[in-house]
Amino acid sequence: MSMSILSNFLRSLLLSIILSFIVPMLIIGAVLVSTSIVGYIPGLHGISQAIANQVLQFLATFGSGNPVDGLLVISLTCSLVGGLFDTYAFYRYQNLRGE
Repeated sequence: MSMSILSNFLRSLLLSIILSFIVPMLIIGAVLVSTSIVGYIPGLHGISQAIANQVLQFLATFGSGNPVDGLLVISLTCSLVGGLFDTYAFYRYQNLRGE
């Protein structure tokens, strides 16, 4: 494996790991922010608060009672899967090219 292929692989791997870590945080953050905004609509405060509590309880399940730890566990797991998928895609690409 030449040096340029290795550097391209490492750059791609690092980028996929970082993006796979950030995306779950953004999605869960967007859900919590949108439920907070919906809470300002008259009559929907109770529903939005119930949804936000369910999301926080879901995160607390993965974080041993702490929602922030749960979010980190989910994000780290997604980044691991993203890195493994990028490694597999790189391996398949190299085999199909014949190198």
